[in-house]
Amino acid sequence: MAVSFQRLIPLVALLPMSLQAVPSVAQSAPDQAAEAAALDPESPMAELPDLGVGWPDMAVDEDDSTAPASEVAEVRRYSVELEGLEKVEASEIRRRFDLLSVLRANAGAAANVAQINRRAREDSELLDSILRAEGYYDAEVETRVDGGDTALLKVVLRVATGPLYRFDAVSVTGLESTGETAQPLRDALGVKPGDPVDADAVLGGSAALTALAHDRGFPFATLAPPEIIVDHDTQTARYALAVTPGGVRHFGAILVSGERPPFGARHVARIARFTRGERFDQSRLDDLKRALIATGLLSSVEVTPVAGATPDVADIAVALEPAPLRTIAGEIGYGTGEGYRAEVAWTHRNLIRPEGAVTVRGIAGTREQLAAVLLRQSNFSRRDQVFNAGLQASNINRPAYSARTLDLSAGIERRSNIIWQKKWTWSAGVELITSDESDLTDSGAVARRQTYYIAALPLSLAYDGSDDLLDPKRGFRLAARLSPEASLQKGQSAYVRAQIDASSYFPVSSRLVLAGRVRFGTIAGVGTDNIAPSRRFYAGGGGSVRGYGYQDIGPRDAFGDPMGGRSLAEFSLEARARIGVFGIVPFIDGGNIYTRQYPDFSGLRYGAGVGVRYHSNFGPIRIDVGTPINPRSGDAPITVFVSLGQAF
Repeated sequence: MAVSFQRLIPLVALLPMSLQAVPSVAQSAPDQAAEAAALDPESPMAELPDLGVGWPDMAVDEDDSTAPASEVAEVRRYSVELEGLEKVEASEIRRRFDLLSVLRANAGAAANVAQINRRAREDSELLDSILRAEGYYDAEVETRVDGGDTALLKVVLRVATGPLYRFDAVSVTGLESTGETAQPLRDALGVKPGDPVDADAVLGGSAALTALAHDRGFPFATLAPPEIIVDHDTQTARYALAVTPGGVRHFGAILVSGERPPFGARHVARIARFTRGERFDQSRLDDLKRALIATGLLSSVEVTPVAGATPDVADIAVALEPAPLRTIAGEIGYGTGEGYRAEVAWTHRNLIRPEGAVTVRGIAGTREQLAAVLLRQSNFSRRDQVFNAGLQASNINRPAYSARTLDLSAGIERRSNIIWQKKWTWSAGVELITSDESDLTDSGAVARRQTYYIAALPLSLAYDGSDDLLDPKRGFRLAARLSPEASLQKGQSAYVRAQIDASSYFPVSSRLVLAGRVRFGTIAGVGTDNIAPSRRFYAGGGGSVRGYGYQDIGPRDAFGDPMGGRSLAEFSLEARARIGVFGIVPFIDGGNIYTRQYPDFSGLRYGAGVGVRYHSNFGPIRIDVGTPINPRSGDAPITVFVSLGQAF
């Protein structure tokens, strides 16, 4: 019995023809020179000889100029159908055809019969290439056009797929020197005897093997083009792949290059999750590249392994191009209870190298004026650790209190961001405050103004077990805040502010999530009257009890203004329904402020409403409209809150 073989090298021959490069044909330089020399632009044109042939009909399709005039003159609309794929797994075949089909691309526009025939021929060749890429080497495609007497033509591509070719042998050579990594590399290829001769599987397996080799310490591993030999008589194929591992390597020196890089090799090494001498792992380089981009100081980053001083070392070449380092931001707005507000900020993101962002910020508003200088130094001492320092002076005039404050603070924190959502986060710092504040006494009848000198040691610890930083759909979060404080005003007092937050998320379906949260707070050690108004607890607003204005819940003075308190209790329940990029969120919130050390849950104020979410690429944009269920005199009937991210 005769056996016929077809050798397919390179593998790209398996892919649809429209995805392959088309060689260009260029005229050689000598021919061009000769032609140019023979032409004289000043010479008159010779008369054309009479060939006895009339001028062609210019309406003929330029790609099918041999078509009869009757086919060219009649313009029709058409639909496209594929037949014969019912007995095979055809979803990927149809998807690729729909993506690349000339008939599909022009189906909405009318065309003459010649154009439709040309497109059908092109799509027949396309479909044959797609079927070969899926392993159907004996497939036949026939085209026909139905409905010649109707206004709408139906172009049918009838497929006879034939048998599905499968691999009967798969061999990988060159892995002997990789030791115990050899078998995982073979397994990563994912192609086994008996599998269909699928181009996607072959190319994907090659990429997976290469990626795993780079992750297992072989940064310079390369693969020869896969060799596939097809036997049409037995309807099988043999697959051979040659691998050149390039030798196991270990991390060497970090080499930074670029025009005015914002930081050097020492800081890059601090950001990297590997140390010199560790076995090479490409995933660590990918992580380093993402971390460098996350600094916001770079317009482009390239991180590549290069040969080191010895055969077992790979140095890391880091090419950095700086981004613009200075930004100016501004904001103008108006809010109920807040009045007019204008803010401007100037930032130099690398004024104190490395990664020391200095911001000068100012606010001018009806109820708030502020001037501040802030320092935020990212990756301070170690990766993902941030040093913050700030000096700000403010004048705040709110219904609850008025305060003229000078605040000096510093601290270290570990926080989540959109790129890396961390399970555990924490912060620790120190704060020195001098504040001249006015409010009413506990009786709510006598006005007073006092100067407070406060020293605080704010601490926080949080666990995030949710699945998304801005739009969680499952899991839970816990956070605790503790701030021992000492206050001097007509004597000395010490107290501790503590707060606990917890939230949970339960997916009912792919489009509906139930979410809930609780918050409890207490100030222990002194009475309300000995606590500066700006350090007390308040409730109400978009991040608290919606339906009520900012700080409007809790005890009020003789003039109906909030006084704050020593303890608080809050809860929220939401049903987050999503429809496409939009979401509808009905909610109910509740809470209250108490002058006692611990909340007794009496007199809770409830707010309810509905929110709209627009799910953008960087997180949901939130608009909540709430109303108080059991309002007191002076509470607004409707409140509106707008922000980025879910309410909790």
